[in-house]
Amino acid sequence: MTTTTMIQWFPGHMNKARNEIKEMMPQMDIIIEVLDARIPYSSDNPMIGKLRGDKPVIKILNKADLADPELTQAWMDFFETESGVKTLAFDNNKGEDIHKIISLCQTMVAGKAASGRQIKAMIMGIPNVGKSTLINTLAGRTVAKTGNEPAVTKSQQLIKLDAGIMLYDTPGMLWPKVENAHSGYRLAATGGVKDTAFDFSDVASYTAEYLLSAYPELLKARYKLEELPKTDWEFFELAGRARGLLKKGGVVDTYRMSEILVNELRAGQIGKITLETPAMREVEEIEVAQLRVAAEEKKKAKEEEKRLRRLKTKKNRK
Repeated sequence: MTTTTMIQWFPGHMNKARNEIKEMMPQMDIIIEVLDARIPYSSDNPMIGKLRGDKPVIKILNKADLADPELTQAWMDFFETESGVKTLAFDNNKGEDIHKIISLCQTMVAGKAASGRQIKAMIMGIPNVGKSTLINTLAGRTVAKTGNEPAVTKSQQLIKLDAGIMLYDTPGMLWPKVENAHSGYRLAATGGVKDTAFDFSDVASYTAEYLLSAYPELLKARYKLEELPKTDWEFFELAGRARGLLKKGGVVDTYRMSEILVNELRAGQIGKITLETPAMREVEEIEVAQLRVAAEEKKKAKEEEKRLRRLKTKKNRK
């Protein structure tokens, strides 16, 4: 399988939310960005980095109970090489650790904390990253609507926390265009967008290909495979047959098997899995930069072609 085809599901109606956040940003003391620990790079909204400027940020790798712990630590180390960035790994089963977020806010905005002034913190993240559940845990009560599908939070709200912290919640924001096709597939695989917005079998194929390479033993154990398949298509055939997913004539229902793979990945039933590494990020950012250059050159070539056509037309009229 290749990743040349972009997944076309990213909405273009985020301008209002972006403008509201941009307007409020100067008033904020600190930013809390919630990431999916399984895809820390792909769930890191590039607009947030541009909007926050040099404000301190806490990057919370949420859903860490579903992710590969070694890679979670690798990502935390990677992010903390950036100036003004601190990280925490968090999951919904460790509510007692919630005080670490409060303490870190106070440490990173030490001047305001020491003077007793209110600390203004903005919490941000892409849809379905677990931001609302985290807010409810922070607040010690239900103040944010939660759900297992993207874009549950629709508008901004203010939540007063302990220790003089005012939390500004924002709607989950996707960005209008994803230049890295790999990130698109990973977001789809982990539930960052609604299932109706992409080709399920295509995303499952991408996911199976990665898991066969990075977590082969987990696949063998979960789907009771005697031998490791060489391709994603062979995996769906063998795993589907092992699960008894047979249609008329004994044909394996590979589409149903693709649904099972993605749903079991999301539920953590295959094992603790992370779909990207810091090294992969570096390679993919180079690829994206090359794509930008190629797109710009193509745009300039089209503009030059149009200019020459206009000159030719003008000359023929004389």
